[in-house]
Amino acid sequence: MSEYSGIRGTRVKYLASDPTLNTSTEGQVWYNSTSGTLKSLVQIKAWSSGGNMNTARTALGGTGTSTAGLAMGGTTGSDTAATEEYNGFSWSNGGNLNTARRFLDAAGTQTAGLAFGGYLDLTASESYNGSTWTATSPLAVGRHSLAGTGTQTAALAAGGATYNTAQSYNGTSWTAISPINTARGYSTLTGVLTAALLSGGQDPVTATSATESYNGTTWTTVNSMNTARLGLGGGGTNNTAATVFGGGTPSVTGATEQWDGTNWISVTSMTTGRQYLNGTGTETASIAFGGRTSPSTPTAATEEFVSSIDVYSPSTLPAWASTSNYPTPNSYLAGFGTTTAGVTTGGDGPPGNGITTTGEYDGSSWTTGGALGTGRRGLGAGTNSTLTAGLVFGGNDPGIPTQYALVEEYNGSTWSEVNNLPGNQSNVGGFGTQTAGACLPVSATATLEYDGTNWTSGGSLSNPRNTTSGIGCGTQTAGLAVGGGPAAPLAGDTEEYNGTAWTAGGDYPRAIQFQGFSGIQTSALISGGGPGLNTDSGTYDGTAFSTAPNMGTGRYAHAGVGSTGSSAGLAVTGRTTPRTNAVEEFTVGSPITPTGAQASTLTTS
Repeated sequence: MSEYSGIRGTRVKYLASDPTLNTSTEGQVWYNSTSGTLKSLVQIKAWSSGGNMNTARTALGGTGTSTAGLAMGGTTGSDTAATEEYNGFSWSNGGNLNTARRFLDAAGTQTAGLAFGGYLDLTASESYNGSTWTATSPLAVGRHSLAGTGTQTAALAAGGATYNTAQSYNGTSWTAISPINTARGYSTLTGVLTAALLSGGQDPVTATSATESYNGTTWTTVNSMNTARLGLGGGGTNNTAATVFGGGTPSVTGATEQWDGTNWISVTSMTTGRQYLNGTGTETASIAFGGRTSPSTPTAATEEFVSSIDVYSPSTLPAWASTSNYPTPNSYLAGFGTTTAGVTTGGDGPPGNGITTTGEYDGSSWTTGGALGTGRRGLGAGTNSTLTAGLVFGGNDPGIPTQYALVEEYNGSTWSEVNNLPGNQSNVGGFGTQTAGACLPVSATATLEYDGTNWTSGGSLSNPRNTTSGIGCGTQTAGLAVGGGPAAPLAGDTEEYNGTAWTAGGDYPRAIQFQGFSGIQTSALISGGGPGLNTDSGTYDGTAFSTAPNMGTGRYAHAGVGSTGSSAGLAVTGRTTPRTNAVEEFTVGSPITPTGAQASTLTTS
């Protein structure tokens, strides 16, 4: 009987504890005498689910990395110009292509991309700066179903339909280069301009397994893939390392193979077999997105591939979830603080008069804090103030009725009246802290700034709004305002404040008022809001809003409470029909994360 030492030329190590697990240990076998187990360290090759695209589509282009991916174009049944950006766990909408088209491809990064070719505009070439596409010099030879790779200033395009042409891009113009050996379309191209790998495709009417390596000058035919397929995706860093996946044989497949510079090795298949997808990343960390699972079924599914000695925690998607209910139904209340030390106060709980109730949230449950000095609703807050240094102002009591200029500060147990606003105000917005606050008054443009003692006039909004409640968040020198009046809600109108002046920001996709709003200027969360009962939400990154999952309960006139510097947050109570005590918490997603290497146990004795 053969022994390990006879096969491998070395004896199994006999160790009292496992060695340090890193790449130098990969492939080794040892016996742990303490636990009485035979162990080894091998690569884990696995697919896991990522966040779905916002638009299901097939025949799309793609580039970037597994944590900063870029997808554009394709078809949903009709050609689309839609662009989406991937952050490692979810997709958000980017700027549209100038020319809607399918069967295009791309090169570059999420903030410096290049899309080219496609049907019907075969020569179209556009560059992307992270928000906007700009037309560039056209392809030297127009085609669809081509493959692309490289960077925005050093790109490579090969094949397409039955073409064997190849072209390079230098940031200014496309130039014809040495043709590929096997004319083909619907293939995948990985690597860089000077070290690329072309795999699979249609040659010219059947799926092919042909593979070619490019060194910057010449295409060389190398060993073929194990599975012939067309309309596949891939990721890789050069012509000696790549991972390819999916495609049609002609039936859809999830087959995955890795190139080691000489041979293709079949590994774990994707969960969802699909064709005419796209993929991006490296040979050890790739994503597959879009495509079709049948001739009439485009998919939005995203899968993440990892090849590593490390064990990985899968990515988690952003989500709303119900948490502890507020003690009583309420609406038009103010909120500030964080998701683990949050405060809401005031509002118009039953029977409808302004109330003095203060609620404190510790991350799991609500307790009653100190009562406001004067019960009222429609009050504003320094949204980034804290549990022990809170600030609210303005408001009204519909049962009297009256409006207030009152300002109160909270020390964690007691509210105290301080200097009033310059005039009575209700349904006001606000942001900032107890010593550097800001009030957005109704039907006026001037921002009122608070220094902990007095109120003074600051910069003016571009648009006056007759309802500012819920529209503000951030700090006094980095504030954010969205929506509000005049007579009808502004159509998602967004402005950013630098402590002196307001400038236009990226607008919310619909008209909105009385929403929940929390966070800071570069990481904000918006939820629900009128007109009507809406469940939609979105996150703001300092430039643009991205769609976030829907809440479980549509609502408006609720309080937004959020963590400073994070788009995590709470939607607290609000109007449904007519009020609710439901509270929902939004958690931010996270990308797939390594948790460290873990040895495999071969035997227990």
